[in-house]
Amino acid sequence: MERIIFYVIAIIMIVFAVMSVTSRNIMRAIVYLLFVMLGLAGIYFMIDFFFLGAVQMTVYAGGIIILYITSIMLVERIGEPLDKPKQLQLIIAAALTSLGIGATLFAIYDYDFVEVTQEKSTTIAEVGRALLNYGDNGFILPFEVISMLLLAAMVGAIVIAKSYNKKETSK
Repeated sequence: MERIIFYVIAIIMIVFAVMSVTSRNIMRAIVYLLFVMLGLAGIYFMIDFFFLGAVQMTVYAGGIIILYITSIMLVERIGEPLDKPKQLQLIIAAALTSLGIGATLFAIYDYDFVEVTQEKSTTIAEVGRALLNYGDNGFILPFEVISMLLLAAMVGAIVIAKSYNKKETSK
């Protein structure tokens, strides 16, 4: 039964991911991306990673999607369809996607997976310490880099919105 639920969630995620990439309406693309993020949280819940599933729903499906929507509303081009990509861009994107899929499959099939027989339990306190640790096994630097990247994305959206408004008023 779990396998059937996994395949259903995976198929839904793939369909919504393709719809998100191919949609010409940017708000619909973001809603499709939201369903992909929720599907990933569902998979985390299936494998009993409840904390990671809750973080996925809160941070990504909640916060990041709201950030995207806010950025798009700043640009004020919600109703306009996205520009159609050129043929060369489609070919390059297809080639890079094929290369990425090939590299991923090669890495998966080349890696010697070992079965883990001993079950280790990780507590939320250990996850918190690892996130805030700046030592060898800490994640504070990537955490701060991601926050700076999100800040840069918001500043970029504001700059685009300002330049877009200037073009409209000068016509």
